[in-house]
Amino acid sequence: MKFPGSVLVSLVLFVAETAAAVCLSGAYRAAGDRMWQWLTLLFALLPCALVQLSLVFIHRDVSRDRPLVLLLHLLQLGPIVRCVEVFYIYFRAGRVEEPYVSITKKRQMPKDGYSEEIEKEVGQAEGKLCTHRSAFSRASVIQAFLGSAPQLTLQLYICVLQQEITAARSIFMVLSLLSIVYGALRCNILAIKIKYDDYDISVKPAAYLCIFMWRSFEIATRVTVLVLFSSVLQIWILPVVLVNFFGFFFYPWILFWQSKSPFPENIEKALSRVGTTIVLCLLTFLYAGINMFCWSAVQVKLNDPDLINKSQNWYRLTVYYMLRFIENAFLLLMWYIYKTDVYLYVCAPLLVLQLLISYCMAVLFMLVFYQFCHPCKKLFSSSISEGLLSCFKFLCFICKPPTSTILTDKVEVKCPGNTDEARSSSKTIDSQKGISHQSVSSNA
Repeated sequence: MKFPGSVLVSLVLFVAETAAAVCLSGAYRAAGDRMWQWLTLLFALLPCALVQLSLVFIHRDVSRDRPLVLLLHLLQLGPIVRCVEVFYIYFRAGRVEEPYVSITKKRQMPKDGYSEEIEKEVGQAEGKLCTHRSAFSRASVIQAFLGSAPQLTLQLYICVLQQEITAARSIFMVLSLLSIVYGALRCNILAIKIKYDDYDISVKPAAYLCIFMWRSFEIATRVTVLVLFSSVLQIWILPVVLVNFFGFFFYPWILFWQSKSPFPENIEKALSRVGTTIVLCLLTFLYAGINMFCWSAVQVKLNDPDLINKSQNWYRLTVYYMLRFIENAFLLLMWYIYKTDVYLYVCAPLLVLQLLISYCMAVLFMLVFYQFCHPCKKLFSSSISEGLLSCFKFLCFICKPPTSTILTDKVEVKCPGNTDEARSSSKTIDSQKGISHQSVSSNA
């Protein structure tokens, strides 16, 4: 039985970030910055409430008689109680013989073109631990992109405006960045496990390292670009954020309406149609929040029973990173044009170059992960290099200008037998030949 380290890491980041947010909001209150105080508390408490809801929903505590657990969730202590329960189950596992076990069938990764199916006994304790790990993984994603990402953006924006980085604020920003990167990492692992649920997957340390570096460069660059742009064009950051957010929010719904599929009813039996709609809206809300800052490894598909698109779409990945790179470059250009005296002692061209290189580094680590370190790369119908090559060929074919009609007309005129002029010219030549033939015969 695996040690529940992911649960412990999620809890440590959750508690540390919440405590740092409360302390920093107290410092803002003491300094008289009421607006920064309430925004810091808002970005800390809103994801806390959503984390409690997700843990209650996954464990189905509402339909079970557990009033004490529900009370602790209302007091925002749900993750601590769940972590204690996880380690209680882990340390007691094996001491008492379980009354029954379930048998799961998993396929191994293909070797030499063959894939063997193996059976594994899963006891009650291991099944409960698996449920807890899954719940904490989803809670980490919610905490990262609905709390830590806005929080990091806010604190960096305050540092730029006040031209000061305090110790408390720097520690808080480091914790927020770690929380976002960890949430993105869990999102990647969740996507792999959901897409390849039939296979026994083991993620190697090199894969974790590639994902960590990929997400660190991508998220740090994205947050810095948004902060720099908003510091000089405060009004225009609002349409940028709204277009990004609502574009990704409505994209799964548009695909669902185009597919003309029936409304999903199999999410939770206890939920009504209204409750199912609320859950789906929260899911697409989280999906939009993730794509605001980085590529979402989990693609929402509302007409699928698992609500996840299990196909590997290299075209969508390529288009996302191309458009995001263009957007970041454009926002940096606007910042460079309209930068204020705040950046008097900043080498602006060097900073722009560093940010663009950092984003390219993120793309490089992503390519390395999908090409060499992905645990299920043997199951890909095409590698990332082949997929990107076909994407670029397709884009070049679209961008290729059409052949000029003037040239085609000239070619048709020069080609004999294709125009009336050519036919008439051939007739005149034949008639001249006939006249000359008659004159020769008369002279004879």
